[in-house]
Amino acid sequence: MTSVISVTAHDVDAAAGRLFGVIPASPLERSHRLSTRTGAQVWLKREDLLPVRSYKIRGAYNLIAQLDGPARANGVVCASAGNHAQGVAYACARLGVRARVYLPRTTPRQKRDRVAFLGGDTVEVRVLGDTYDDAADAALADARRTGATPVPAFDDPRTVAGQGTVAREVVGQLGRAPDVLVVPVGGGGLLAGSLVWLRERHPEVRVVGVEPAGAACLAAAMDAGRPVDLDSVDPFVDGAAVRRAGEVTYPIARDGVEAGAATLTTVAEGMVCVEMLELYQSDGIIAEPAGALATAALADRVTTGLDVPDGATVVCLLSGGNNDVSRYAEVVERALVHEGRKHYFLVDFPQEPGALRRFLDDVLGPDDDITLFEYVKRNNRETGPALVGIELGRPEDLNALLERMRLAPPHIERIPPDSPQFRFLL
Repeated sequence: MTSVISVTAHDVDAAAGRLFGVIPASPLERSHRLSTRTGAQVWLKREDLLPVRSYKIRGAYNLIAQLDGPARANGVVCASAGNHAQGVAYACARLGVRARVYLPRTTPRQKRDRVAFLGGDTVEVRVLGDTYDDAADAALADARRTGATPVPAFDDPRTVAGQGTVAREVVGQLGRAPDVLVVPVGGGGLLAGSLVWLRERHPEVRVVGVEPAGAACLAAAMDAGRPVDLDSVDPFVDGAAVRRAGEVTYPIARDGVEAGAATLTTVAEGMVCVEMLELYQSDGIIAEPAGALATAALADRVTTGLDVPDGATVVCLLSGGNNDVSRYAEVVERALVHEGRKHYFLVDFPQEPGALRRFLDDVLGPDDDITLFEYVKRNNRETGPALVGIELGRPEDLNALLERMRLAPPHIERIPPDSPQFRFLL
């Protein structure tokens, strides 16, 4: 299948010229942890250290900087899960252009506050809808009503060209092209921009796009042969929780995959949480969920199928660091569940003295810990249900715990992670 490519490597080079002096080059740092784990030479492209703490400034500024006088006077409008909005806010403050920014309600407050701070008097923030796509619909309606210029987060050739400057910058910093470039995927702008520039300038580079398992819209588009709406979206990886891949980005990504220049993979949200904690505890890096997608795919390469040869040069794009510290409790919880160390049970305790003590003595192992206990006493019944959360010392201790539960007097029911009931716990 052929397609008209709407973005070229020349467009990416021109975008790099517009960004020169506006934002500094983000650092490229070697990851000792991932290099040791994989046997490759792994580098992190630290887009989280840019002024807006993500790569989104690249595409936003490249688009807005090309508007003519009348378009600038009418202002711009955008929808975002948070990072793109910050890029728009930063660009508008630099260029003196007014903007209205639509954010879904799932956007962390930290990101909302940063948008307002970066944009100052030039930006008006509006919060509505539950997903990025809800905000996008509202932004498009605003643009049609007011004549403001839409600034898409990914689905515009100018945005794509701006995002592609990341790959161009990587090659300049390394002094050579990497063997593999791993990038997160939401709507596909970063993947498309990287592919466009690398296929023309360094076609030997393999580009890997990583989607969250709960929002794999590009994979769905590949299966359908066109962008399609996902039936549901897990909003946890908010920076990549997109329901539909872009009309501009999809054909570029499709052609890259068909040509063997790109591959796609997905990462479970729980693994993203595990990697976020690794980045924080081992590397001292605060990454948002989308920012940890690329390194999570490499860390969990047995599951994701991301195979890299020993000694290969691999660059992972750490796309953003706008993480609300209040989310870390959920991050830890999801990580423990993913690793098999946290489990939940419904225990039907007999309403008699000593029932809880017997449960502790007969069921729990020496390294097991109760982290949640919610008991409902019913005076008209002989038993009372309790929701019990147990953290194991090691994942492999689960079978022994289940066997002790089977032999114990109370009726005990495990709540599996894929159960509809589990969503009330996370």
